[in-house]
Amino acid sequence: MAVLDENGPVPTTPHADPRGDPFLRTRFAIPARPPTFLRRDRLVTHLDEALLTPLTVVGGAAGAGKTMLVADWAAALDGPVAWLTARVADKGCGTFWAYLLQALRLAGVSLSTEVGVPAEAGRVDEALLTRLAAELSARDTPVLLVIDEYDRVTDPEIADQLESVLQPAGRGMHLVLVTRTEPLLPLYRYRAAGAITEIRNAELAFTPQEAAELLTLHGLHLPADAVGALVERTRGWAAGLRLSALAAQGEADPQTYLGEFEANRTTIADFLLAEVLKRQSAETQDLLLRISILERFCPDLANALIGRTDAEGILTGLHRENAFVDYLGHGWFRLHPLFGEILRAHLRVRAPGLEPELHRRAAHWLRRFGSLDETLCHAAAADDWECAAGALVDDLAIGQMFTGLRSEDLAELFSRMGPWPRNPATDLVRAARELSRCDVERGLPRLERAARALAEQDGSTEDDPPGLAAARLSCSLLEALVARLTGSPGRAEMAAEAAEKPRRRVPGRLLEEHPELTALLLTHLGSTRLWAGRFGDARATLTTVVDSGKAASTAGAREECLGHLALMDYLKGWPGRAERRARAAIAVGNRRGLPCETGPGLGSLVLAAVAVDRDELDHAQALLDAAVDTPHPPLDPVVQAARAVVIGRVLLARGESRAALEAADRAVVADVASPWAEAHTASVAAAAHLAEGRPEMAVKLLEEEPCREPVCLVGAAQAELATGGTATAVELLDAMRSHSDVGPAISVRAALVRAQAAGESGDFAAQSRLVAQALREARRERLRRPFREAGPWLRPLLRTGPLRALADGWLTPGPPTGGPARPGEHPPLPVVEELSGRERDVLQRLAQMMSTEEIAADLYVSVNTVKTHLKSAYRKLAVNRRHDAVYRARELGLL
Repeated sequence: MAVLDENGPVPTTPHADPRGDPFLRTRFAIPARPPTFLRRDRLVTHLDEALLTPLTVVGGAAGAGKTMLVADWAAALDGPVAWLTARVADKGCGTFWAYLLQALRLAGVSLSTEVGVPAEAGRVDEALLTRLAAELSARDTPVLLVIDEYDRVTDPEIADQLESVLQPAGRGMHLVLVTRTEPLLPLYRYRAAGAITEIRNAELAFTPQEAAELLTLHGLHLPADAVGALVERTRGWAAGLRLSALAAQGEADPQTYLGEFEANRTTIADFLLAEVLKRQSAETQDLLLRISILERFCPDLANALIGRTDAEGILTGLHRENAFVDYLGHGWFRLHPLFGEILRAHLRVRAPGLEPELHRRAAHWLRRFGSLDETLCHAAAADDWECAAGALVDDLAIGQMFTGLRSEDLAELFSRMGPWPRNPATDLVRAARELSRCDVERGLPRLERAARALAEQDGSTEDDPPGLAAARLSCSLLEALVARLTGSPGRAEMAAEAAEKPRRRVPGRLLEEHPELTALLLTHLGSTRLWAGRFGDARATLTTVVDSGKAASTAGAREECLGHLALMDYLKGWPGRAERRARAAIAVGNRRGLPCETGPGLGSLVLAAVAVDRDELDHAQALLDAAVDTPHPPLDPVVQAARAVVIGRVLLARGESRAALEAADRAVVADVASPWAEAHTASVAAAAHLAEGRPEMAVKLLEEEPCREPVCLVGAAQAELATGGTATAVELLDAMRSHSDVGPAISVRAALVRAQAAGESGDFAAQSRLVAQALREARRERLRRPFREAGPWLRPLLRTGPLRALADGWLTPGPPTGGPARPGEHPPLPVVEELSGRERDVLQRLAQMMSTEEIAADLYVSVNTVKTHLKSAYRKLAVNRRHDAVYRARELGLL
């Protein structure tokens, strides 16, 4: 390859340009590569295509690695390479062409004297260009001409002259332009003809693998995630990576430095300020500094910040010049992250106090024309909470404070909002913030203040403007939530009715964009209807939400509704249906990857209850442990009551009747009592009394409960049998005939109680028939627990031929709870160390199925302290789980 040897003799060629100034030899030298230069094969392979097309453009931002890339590639070529750094382009076209001719001659290209040289700095003869093109076209070996810094060529005449040589030169010359800006050439013609090779910013960006190799060359070895984060922050910008690596070399912890460095305090800032910002006009600098507060921007938004109307032309020019302004499409742009970071720091120095005002302007423009997310971000940065709350409410997005998709982000954002300003929107958001934490005491006064202010608005509800209608609809949502949290079905019905009129006034577009609001409102309404025992109405409302679609924003509501439907199936005695719906609820929760907003998921609680009915006690305990030991407390009365019932059922199955009685006695605070909650907790309590040999107490308890629910009727009949009241027991079971849709979990128990009554009356044929009926019903649902609880009278019957055939393969009786150990089981291990008093306190509450948070609150200690005591107690008792700890402590007489 023929190139200039800066240390060798100068060939016999002209020594001066048309102005009489000597040629600067550095303009013709291929730049030397630094020791840490990384050759990137993918780009070199692409550049090889330049030898197949007449024109190649390597365009990118300052520091993108353009020059070093082309220099490394050109230096390895065999043919003649002419290199010209176009810093003389502003000296006139004659001077430019004099330098270009000199570059060709220095590369070993023989040009006849007929070609000549430009005589004037400001012009060049067309004949010279024609003769040059002719001689180049006649070459057997093409010359590669690289013009670096072509962005300095701003004279259209030079561009036209260059094309007038390139076209007729044909295969005799390949032209490579290295430029920051779009070159002044009709590139569209070359693209249409397939006669151009292009490498742009996106391709010049370092990949994570290339960045890792570059860092290694600088002596830095980082894990893949740290390299990925650096590439993301720099967008693979070569100079940014190289300067960051050089700075990190002097740090004790390079990885931490590269993850946390402040760009405005590095040489990156010096580079960008000098190479990009200071090259711009005062107006452009002002625009860049102001838009640096934005993640993305369009010309109109930029105009709102600068108070002018010329942003479109400036932004288009900056993008064309590769001045770290990226075009995103559809009229939107963004700054390179590092450039934006440096500009923001520069803005704070040059215009202290301006940043909040810019955020305020951006928020108000975005509220009218942009996205809600960006509006909230800038309004919060400006401390303009009236704008932030108004945007959230007007956009009908207040439900997102509860859905889980954005609830944490919104909670964090609005946590900075103080008690002022006060208007309906800010009060609604404050109420939502408190109610999202289940704090009715703090949330309700704010909601009531907002409701009063909305009621005082002029005009009837039918004439509400969309913004006011959205506020009233948001208010109804929060009213329904309060009703749910307080167990007030009437209040929920009023909220749902009040929502109908503003719903008709809200633009349909907003309802479609925010389906979570309607889904949440119906979820709260369905939950209160379930609490009231209106199962049919509740099922219809909850099913509407489940069938409403698969929008991500409604996933939380659908999970809750499926959990409520599962609970109703369980309460009605349909474990198979309950299991399917509970698993569907859990699947929805797993897909969205977020914890259930309602606290312990009803799905897990229902699955635990179903596992008890199937006598899968370890599985039931594991499900219950997961539901109880959660950072989220039970949210509403439905969940609290379900939790108490399931805990009681698990404890009864474990033989811990005293703890089951305590669980059933826990009060659920609600404005209105729930018939099913009272019935099922009374049933658990009665079963506990029966287990402890107090049938009279069970009878008395169920007599005091004016409950005709099937579960109570079966429990009362069982208690009457235990006291000898066989006839009364049968009458109670006969009363169940008025109930439709009673599932096998209840009907099997009823059949077994009726069979016991038949046996005590001497009707053994009826007894055998009823047991067979129970076995057939139970086998489909794998209901083993009712047979375990039926009593000793059943075991001989199950050993008879016909009944044994029905029980074989799925019903395997085991020893009664608390009975002798199975063969192979070992006696309990001794206590390693005596439990402390506080550890005993924690275990006592653990036995009552209290969660870690509840124990902490009851003992007035922190959650971490409770966890420490639990770990110590587990160690001393040689167990790993809470249930095993309680069981072991009871075995040892410690509780």
